[in-house]
Amino acid sequence: MKENAVIMIISITIIVLNMMMIIVLDIKNAIMVATMAEVTTVTMAEIMEATMAEVTAATMAEVTAVTMAVITEVVKDVAAVGAGCFNLINN
Repeated sequence: MKENAVIMIISITIIVLNMMMIIVLDIKNAIMVATMAEVTTVTMAEIMEATMAEVTAATMAEVTAVTMAVITEVVKDVAAVGAGCFNLINN
């Protein structure tokens, strides 16, 4: 009878330890999933921020260059028209 009780206690102890191991592994996996999700989110946010800054800078540089070129051409045309009008008036 005592041998059966000892075997039963050992069996219950092994079952409890296995259940605890499964719980610990589940918690570890849950932590890893949450950590990976957090790392991925932060990394993607950083990449998007850097990419958007790069795209914005390049776009603004392009827009500024084109705008300045157009303004320069307009100013030249206005100056030419002004000079032409000045010549007409003075002649």
